[in-house]
Amino acid sequence: MIVKRDITKRNKKRKIKFSLYMLLGICFLAISFFCSISYGAADMNLKVSWGAIFRFNETIMEHQIIRTLRFPRTVADIIVGSSLAVAGAIMQGTTRNPLADSGLMGISSGATFAMAICLAFFPGRTYGETMLYTCLGAALATFMTYFFASVGKKSMSPQKLVLAGLSISMLFSALTSYIAIKYNIGQDLTYWTAGGTASAKWRELAMTAPVYLLSVAIAVTFSPSITVLSLGEEVATGLGIKTNLVKGISTVVVFLLTGVSVVIVGPIGFVGLLVPHIMRFFVGVDYRYIIPSCALYGAVFLVGADIFGRFINKPFETPLGIIFAVIGVPFFLYIARKQRREFE
Repeated sequence: MIVKRDITKRNKKRKIKFSLYMLLGICFLAISFFCSISYGAADMNLKVSWGAIFRFNETIMEHQIIRTLRFPRTVADIIVGSSLAVAGAIMQGTTRNPLADSGLMGISSGATFAMAICLAFFPGRTYGETMLYTCLGAALATFMTYFFASVGKKSMSPQKLVLAGLSISMLFSALTSYIAIKYNIGQDLTYWTAGGTASAKWRELAMTAPVYLLSVAIAVTFSPSITVLSLGEEVATGLGIKTNLVKGISTVVVFLLTGVSVVIVGPIGFVGLLVPHIMRFFVGVDYRYIIPSCALYGAVFLVGADIFGRFINKPFETPLGIIFAVIGVPFFLYIARKQRREFE
């Protein structure tokens, strides 16, 4: 009875702590949102930004800039940051691999390869068709990574998964470069792969948002099962979890979120690596808390990075891909070194 009471108290404290972090994240997101639509090449005060959202006047140039350029750009940052963070959290939980990330696992490279095919062979494609192709490219890369990581007498390990992911990533990067050179789409592809949401449009976001919302909702629904699966397949099976079903649905969610992100902004690495590790430090190892917090703070993280990219080389903008490469590579090396010590 005493043990049960202690467990109940700990769970209550954990829920309160999680609620406070989520409330804080919502405040951060609201602040970063208004900063994002207010500051750029032409700075505007918060009063103008507020008016553009709630009292829009098409005769005011500042309102037009915010509504047609900065507002959809900020929403794109939210969708992409949230998607990549949730995808990374799911991969780390289902594979028990702390280095798992859609970029490191080759999934983003597969989606980029599909985008290169679209630019080279289907110039008259619709945005919906482009999103479908990128999701299929992400699915192909996911399948290949898991397949090659599981080949051999030994079962799939985090080390084999990382090596397979890096190999698939290099393969698709080489194929993408070949297509870019062969069909003279290098300039278009380079602009897109640099990573940026400046060209986001409402029509495009209206098509990607439902896929994003559905995928995150599924991820949250399956988060208790992912928590159990993160303890090991044998433990999960013993507790009655259908591991193959959870892994299958989680994989579909991962490549859908990655495909949506790539079609909006291009391949951005390390978001799915950084945010889940940060949130795990604050909210613990329960994926019922990790996945929702990643969805929120991933959005905060990317909006903040986009704002930072507008100012470090003003009046020019620094692509998001460069910013996250500078931040993510040292963090990746730190995690890899930490894992090596544990393995030894």
